[in-house]
Formats: sequence, C-alpha cells, structure tokens
Amino acid sequence: MTQSPSGSSTVEAEAFLSAHPEIEAIDIVLHDANGIGRGKIIRRHELMPFFRSGRHLPISILGLDICGEDVHETGLIWDQGDGDLRAWPIPGTLKPLHNTNPPRAEVFMSMYSLDGVPMTSDPRHALARQLAEMESEGLHPAGAFELEFFLLANDRDGNGRVQPARAVLDGRMSTKTEVYSVDHLHGMQPLFSDIYRGAEKAGIRAETMISEYAPGQYELTLHYRESVLDAADDLMRLKRIVRMQARAHGVTACFMAKPVEDYAGSGMHFHVSLQDPKGRNVFVEDVEGQWSPTIRHALGGLIDTMGQSMLVFAPHANSWRRFAAQSYAPVSPTWGVNNRSVALRIPAGDIGARRIEHRPSGVDANPYLVAATVLAGLRHGLANSIDPGPETTGNGYAADTATPPIPVDWRSAIEAARDSAFLRDALGADMHRTFTAIKAAEYARVARTIADVDYDLYLHTV
Repeated sequence: MTQSPSGSSTVEAEAFLSAHPEIEAIDIVLHDANGIGRGKIIRRHELMPFFRSGRHLPISILGLDICGEDVHETGLIWDQGDGDLRAWPIPGTLKPLHNTNPPRAEVFMSMYSLDGVPMTSDPRHALARQLAEMESEGLHPAGAFELEFFLLANDRDGNGRVQPARAVLDGRMSTKTEVYSVDHLHGMQPLFSDIYRGAEKAGIRAETMISEYAPGQYELTLHYRESVLDAADDLMRLKRIVRMQARAHGVTACFMAKPVEDYAGSGMHFHVSLQDPKGRNVFVEDVEGQWSPTIRHALGGLIDTMGQSMLVFAPHANSWRRFAAQSYAPVSPTWGVNNRSVALRIPAGDIGARRIEHRPSGVDANPYLVAATVLAGLRHGLANSIDPGPETTGNGYAADTATPPIPVDWRSAIEAARDSAFLRDALGADMHRTFTAIKAAEYARVARTIADVDYDLYLHTV
C-alpha cells in the first residue's frame, strides 16, 4: 500500500462505508485556480482503492481556464507532456450529500507528484504553505468567510437580462431590494432548509441567513474556524451545496460578483484573527480603542500589499464591475472601525474576539488563494512593522489616502500581479505563474469577444 502524503487513511473510508450503506457513488473534487471543482464521480467500490492508492489525474487539470480549456502558458500542459500526477483524498472531507437520488457522497482531494511531493500549482497547497510558515513563527490564524449570492430565475426577462427567482414556496416574484426583510426570506424557506441540511451533513456550521442589498441577493454566514484551511474548505463546499440545492428547487444560484448592473454585487468577506501558541488573540488591545501594535501592523501589511493582490480578490472581468462608490465594495485601501465603506474593517463587539474583516474579495474569488494572500499580507506587515496610517471615519469612498493605490481595472490588476514579488512569495512561484497565466488568457478571451453593448453603441452610429 502506498503511504498517503495527504494524511488520509483507509480507516476513514471503511468507517464511512459502514455508516452509509445507502451511498452508491462519490464525487471526488479538486479545486483549480478559478475555484472550479474538477474531478470524477466514482462508484462505491472504488472508494477504498482511492484512499489506498490515490487517483491518477492529468497535470493539465490545474492549468485550465474558466471554460475548462488548456492554458499553455502555465507550463502545465505540453511542457510536461500532460503526464499524470496523483490526487489524494483530504482527511475529514468525506461527507454524504443531501438530497441526492441515488444517494451520493463527496470528498475533496489535493494533487501530488507521483513520489508524494505537493503539486505547488494546487491552490489548497498554497494556503497550507502559508499556514505552515505562520506556525513556524508561532502564529495561528483563525477565521471565517461570509457567502453572498443571488438566487435567479432560470430564464431571462424580455430584455435578455437575469431576474430574481420566484419564491420556491408559492411562486411570488419581488423586484425590490428587500434588504433585511424576514418575510421575504420565508418564500425561500424550503430551499434554505435543504441548504442547512446539506451543511449539517457536511459538518459545516452554517448560521445566519440574510436578505441582502439587491433583488434576489442573500448572505449566509459561517461559524468561525480555528483552522483557516477548514474555513476555506467550508466556503468551497457551501457554494457547491447552495448551487446543488437551488438547482433541485428549480432556480439558479449565482456566484458572479456583479450579476445585476444597478445593484450591489456579492462579496466574500474574510474575517481573520491571530493567536499565539497559548491561544491568546494577539489582536486584542490592553485598553479598548487603543489598538495593539499587532493589529495595526497587520492592517499596514494588508494595505501595503492590496494593490499587488487585487487580481486574487477580483479575478474575473465581471469582478471589476462590483467596485463602485457607495456599493458596499471598497474602492481604496482604507481601514476603519465598525465602518462598511472601508476595505479593512474592525467589527464592533466583544474585545476578546478582535479580528479584521477583509472586504475586497468578490464571491467569485478562490478562498484558498484569498486566504493565502491575506495571511502573507499580515506577515508582511508584522515583519516590517508597517503603520496603516490614520483610521478612516465616515464615508470611506470619499477618503483621501496616501496609501498605495489599487488598480483601476482588470488588465492593470493582471500586470500588477504578474510583476509582484510579494504575490509570487504569497502563492509560491508555481501557483503565481499558473494563476497569472490563466488570468491573462481569460483577459484575452474577453478582449476579443464582441459584446452586445458594442452593437448597441456603434453598429449604426460610427
């Protein structure tokens, strides 16, 4: 038997099969640079061999664009003969799926070379490496992501645009913003109940459901995790659960950053704190309101590196449509307390739970890469004692800051990321090369596509 480099054990698979005799098939899922789950569906009898020996997958699976096509510039395709690597199950991620017929399960996996070395273009390994480096420095990050998403009708309106889904309870349609409306939530309760059941089966503590700031937009919060790797796994798995259960109820779950032009987009806020080896939150100040040097330097590092990192937080063409003044999406590298107009927010509340809410990322970003980049930014600030500058109070969209600017568009973000020594270190050289090459290829695809707006503006006028 080959020793699993991921730490997985056949004992886990044996116990799962014994506890779930109804399971007929298992989704084995690896997440690529875009956060897309790729893999296979195996039959029940194939699970033990997978845990025993891993599963061969082509190296090119980590070099695909958003459409699933090869990006040769990653160096992962013909430069290496598109040979097989070996994917191994991630311990603790084998879970039953709710509302499947016939019953199925799911397990996450990571990619390794044939001799067991982590394949460094795997986004999960990029986060694991950052966590290992922080552990060596005596720092233990904890955190959680927020999940914002839209529930849309499967068909478009008369103008070809997306429209909010009708309530699955009784078919009612609302085109109002409905922010924080509890009664509005009731119309989606059968779907939300299935989402919560799916999360419970997966071992995810999904918590508050909110009607958000656009028609058809919702937010689901996740319980804080002592392991940031677990927090990123939770987010990835919850997106799959929401998408699956929405489809079962006849609606579409949308994780675009900005699907509706006149309303707010969907973020993926990342809450993060740091503990020392004794479990003490090092962001906590001795006197409330007199910020600790640790949290100030962490903020300084995130501000100093934000411009170089924006491609990770806003990886697609649509991501950049989310950034607009007074849209609850930050447009400059600012920080503040209990202020939702800044990029880095210190939430009000229990001083013992002091944390930073990192707000730039859209829900279309890859949480493994987001977390790796944010943690590297924290380390950068702590290592160099970077001052974050003055707190932004009031309207952060009108703030005049002396901090490094963030790119104004997707192309600038790609160029900044490609040239960034910080981001190369944050993600690792291979993941950095893979990610920026995939984004450059996606940009080229978008740039050569003739959009409907071109015909609207120019067909009969120039």
